[in-house]
Formats: sequence, structure tokens, C-alpha cells
Amino acid sequence: MSVIRRREFLQASALAGAAALMPSSSSAAGPVPVHLKDHADLYARDPRAASLAWFEKARFGLFMHYGLYAIPGRGEWVMLKEKIPVAEYEKFKAQFSASKWNADFITDLACEAGMKYVNLTARHHDSFCLFETAQNDYHAKASPARRDLVGELAEACRKKGLGCFLYYSYALDWRHPYYYGNDVSKWKSARPAYATPDPAYKFAKDGDFRHYLDFVHAQIRELLTNYGPLAGLWFDPIFGYYSRPDLFPVDETYAMIRKLQPQCLISFKQGATGTEDFAAPERTGQSLEERVRKIVGEDSARIAAKAWASNKGKWNEICDTLQPHVWGYSKNDDGKHLDATETLRRLGTANAARCNLLMNTGPLPEGDLHPDDVATLRECGRRIRADGWPKGGDPQTPGKAAEPSIA
Repeated sequence: MSVIRRREFLQASALAGAAALMPSSSSAAGPVPVHLKDHADLYARDPRAASLAWFEKARFGLFMHYGLYAIPGRGEWVMLKEKIPVAEYEKFKAQFSASKWNADFITDLACEAGMKYVNLTARHHDSFCLFETAQNDYHAKASPARRDLVGELAEACRKKGLGCFLYYSYALDWRHPYYYGNDVSKWKSARPAYATPDPAYKFAKDGDFRHYLDFVHAQIRELLTNYGPLAGLWFDPIFGYYSRPDLFPVDETYAMIRKLQPQCLISFKQGATGTEDFAAPERTGQSLEERVRKIVGEDSARIAAKAWASNKGKWNEICDTLQPHVWGYSKNDDGKHLDATETLRRLGTANAARCNLLMNTGPLPEGDLHPDDVATLRECGRRIRADGWPKGGDPQTPGKAAEPSIA
């Protein structure tokens, strides 16, 4: 980032901090986003409050993990788990066609299922982007697909009145040369554990991390300025932050978002600072504090517990997946996906715990949705229309919000 761009960014951040102390006006808010049309009066006074009011009534959203990892079909963590070198993994870009990606079909399906928003992995941990970015050529528009999938989805969401969330891997990158390495963190998933150092990695000291942060902030700015009003940004993975909270200027990042799009909600799993608009833990699982303490230590456990406590009184979100174990497409999971009965049970449990359910599907290599998931979501919508929203749920089953998993 140039000196001028850096100065402009810091000025924008300072303005955002001042703006946070002032009530929002309709002129600052701009036209009402389509998904917030029922909250127009509140939006004119306070865009963020309007988004929170909408989110609390949304109940059900569609998550999609799609990227280069769909091509081998072994889950979204295949690069790390199989220790695929950066140069080898990059070859999947030449095979990325997205020839069956259809944003209209996806958004029609979400509407049919009773969902009110869609969340797409704009950039996952492998750093490949589904949007056109000026920061490098590692994106869908520069692949054989020649398409900006984020742009197509954002436009389709606007046409259907759906909220558009974008997932962004803020706290992990297996490709960027200046993301921190395993040797400076207790979190062993920071980089693939190669037998010999990958020559693509250049991180040597903490000061190098600023190169990564400049890259991240530039991409977040692109997402906030190129695709119209967003319902929210959804950051991941929280362990990357808990491992080295000193490296991440989270407040600076949040200030930029709130300045550029005041209505844009912010989530970072179960929380980094506690100032997020909602928490979005995965399923249920082990004690949050014990898990964090075991992996990244006592200090990080205190950060995690404080952030989660700040989110407990809010309307939150549970994210889950229609596949048994992973989020990106896994061929080994064919025939084992959730059916409508189980999906609706989890929806009822989440809603009873004051949470939306964000249910994930991993699109197939060419971008079409798994037929089992399409059938499940259609059946969910049919039952919701016939019987109403599912009620209650066993508090010990997936969907419980009291103790999130951070796997």
C-alpha cells in the first residue's frame, strides 16, 4: 500500500470513529437496501439498527463454501491437510470453470427453502477469490471461468430481496507470503506442515505481517465498494486471531466497514472484541474456554470468553453443514447428507436458542449445487409453508448456542 493510500485509510478510520458517536442520517445511509425495505423508517435513522432488526427475523440462511478445493473434492482444508505445496495447489486455478454456477438458481432455491439471506466464501483460507480483485490475479475472473461470482450472486440477491453476506478469511491465508508462520504460533494450522519450507513464504518477523494486513484491507474495501449494499461481512477463522491477537487491528478493520457501509453487519465467529453484531459459532461442542486454553493458551482463552459473553444477549447465528464433517464439497460424503427432517430439527433448535441457522452446502466442482442438498432444501421450504416454522428442539443437539464449538 502506498504512503498516500495508507494516509487515506487512516483518515477514513478516524472519521469512522467520530461517526460512530453520531446518529446516522438518511442522507448518510443512502437508498434503502432491498432486503431492508420493511425497515425503511428505522434505516433512515440508524442503518445498523435496521439491519439488526431484519437479522433477528431472518431465521434461516444459505451458506456456500465454493472455491478451488471443490475440484479435488476432499473438503475445503485439503491444501493444509494433504500438505499440498503452494505452486501445486495453484494449478487448480487452470481447472476452475464454474460452468454450472447459476446465481439465479441458487437464490431461487434459497427463497423456496424459506431462507432470507445467502453467504458465500468470497475468499477462503487458500486465498483464491471468487471476486475480481486488483491485489493479484488469483481470482475467478482470471481463471477459465472468466466470471465474478460474487458480483453475480450480489445482483441476484438484490433481485430476490435476499440479504447478501460475504465470508472472508480474515485471520488465515495459506498462500500469502507474509501471513505469520507456524513457528510463531501455538496454532498448528497457520500453515501446512511441509517437510521443507515452501519458498512462497516470506514471513520472517512480526513487522512483515503489515503486508498481509494491507492486502486484506484492500480486498475488504473492494468488497464494500464494488458490489452494492451488503447485509454483512462474516470473518473466519477465529483461531488465527486468538493465536496472535496482537497482530490484528480488528478495531481498525471494523471502523472501515462501518464507515463505508453503516448497515453492513459484522461477525467473527463467537467474537474477537465483543463489538461484533452477532456471534456465529459452528454447531455445538466442547467448552469454549477449555478448547482455546488448550490450543492457544490462557490469555487467548480470556479474550475468547470475554468476546463470547458480550454476544450472549444478542440474536446470534449457528452455522452448520449438510455434509457430515466438512464444508467444501467432499465426494466421500455423497449419500450421507442431512435430510429435511434433520435440517428442520436443527433449524428449530437454533431458533429456540435465539439464533438463525446458516446451513451450508458445498457446490460441486463446476459450481452446481449437490442434488441431495437441493432436494433437502426444497422439502424444508415445502414443510415450512405447510406446517410453519419448526419449534423448540433438544438443547443438547446441534443448534445450542450456550457453548459454541470453534473447530
